[in-house]
Amino acid sequence: MPKYLVKVAYSAEGTRGLLRDGGRRRRQAVSSMVEGLGGDIEAFYYAMGEEDLYIILNLPSCADMAAVSMAVTASGGARFNTVTLLTPDEVDDAAAKAVNYHPPGS
Repeated sequence: MPKYLVKVAYSAEGTRGLLRDGGRRRRQAVSSMVEGLGGDIEAFYYAMGEEDLYIILNLPSCADMAAVSMAVTASGGARFNTVTLLTPDEVDDAAAKAVNYHPPGS
């Protein structure tokens, strides 16, 4: 199952919701959303810095991840950035593939 690192920066509205609901309830809400798509949360950490929240989650497909991203972004409560994570085996598989590529101008 594909694995994703999600970086979240709350808007002012999202921060007000976090203050009202608390961190555990936000985790429950995210967990419910992800599990509803057949996935699960591997890690969920609040942070101080450019991003307010880091989540590692597993979802069945890129389309499921896109659906989550669109739902969160459309809510206006947060800015959402997704990084697809690869295992060492997946990197080795990619490195073993022959790719026919020519750089521009060559």
